Amino acid sequence: MKKNTNPRFIAFIAGLLAAAISTAIIAIASRDVLVSVVNFVAVLCVCFLVFNYLLQEFIYNKIKLIYKSIYRFKTHDANELRALDKYDNDPIETVSNEVLDWMLENRNEIDQLKEQENYRHEFLGNVSHELKTPIQSIQGYIHTLLDGALEDKKVNRLFLTKASNSTDRLIELVEELTSISRLEGDKPPLDIELFDLVKLAEEVMEMVENQAKKKKVVVGFKKQNAKAVLVEGDKAKVRQVLVNLIVNAIKYGKNEGTVLIGFYDMDKSILTEIADNGEGIPEEHLPRLFERFYRTDKGRSRDQGGSGLGLAIVKHIIEAHKQTINVRSTVGIGSTFGFTLKKG
Repeated sequence: MKKNTNPRFIAFIAGLLAAAISTAIIAIASRDVLVSVVNFVAVLCVCFLVFNYLLQEFIYNKIKLIYKSIYRFKTHDANELRALDKYDNDPIETVSNEVLDWMLENRNEIDQLKEQENYRHEFLGNVSHELKTPIQSIQGYIHTLLDGALEDKKVNRLFLTKASNSTDRLIELVEELTSISRLEGDKPPLDIELFDLVKLAEEVMEMVENQAKKKKVVVGFKKQNAKAVLVEGDKAKVRQVLVNLIVNAIKYGKNEGTVLIGFYDMDKSILTEIADNGEGIPEEHLPRLFERFYRTDKGRSRDQGGSGLGLAIVKHIIEAHKQTINVRSTVGIGSTFGFTLKKG
């Protein structure tokens, strides 16, 4: 960007032109060199002082006042505001830069607001649907029981069991929404400690053993896996990450398939990967996979009891640890989810 000239330089150029013109006229009329020189210097000085005063008083000072107002709007730091009063740079260039920055910031902010508004509408629609489904189920079972089925021993226990399952799902959904809300805060609550990630994975494998047996899925470690891997993190929340990822791998993997867990030393961090040999995920779904309530196959996911919040919670937990999570998948081959944790 071309630098703007300051008022003194503009006043000097204007005075120089006025002095040159007036001196040329006097020189032609009187042909007296001394008079011409005196006139040139006098006109130059007077015009410089007048033009400089006018520019400073009616243009530059007003522009600088506008700039100070813009800066006061952007900051409330008293020290910065006092320093601004002593700042004697070109206000026109500064204001131009400030306005340009303001335009870019507001354009980005408007784009973000539009995106957030669309996301809010989609999120509210998803929450309403997810809450409505178990509530309607509970309502239907209770009304049926009140209408006479309560006296039928063949039906009452079945309906009460189904109503109880719907209540459990509703509670789970509310707890997961609460968990995400906490993790999205400026300082998500973490209880950082040193622990063995391999041992924690073994505990999780025991927890999901029944689910794996139902689908005849083998859950284990990859070959040549380390016997102990020390990491720093919130053990309870990392357990939740492992449970969600391993259960998903079992749930969406193929029957009689495998789920393998591997740990890799990444210098300052440990990369954990959970891989299955299931159907895989189409590439177009991967960028949105960690969004709340996003499903690649909505009907199938709901049939299998998923809330659509598991991967979103996993992502928030890992990001709360200031680490990263990723996924790679090939249709017909399987999917691999990987996340990092600080090495202990």
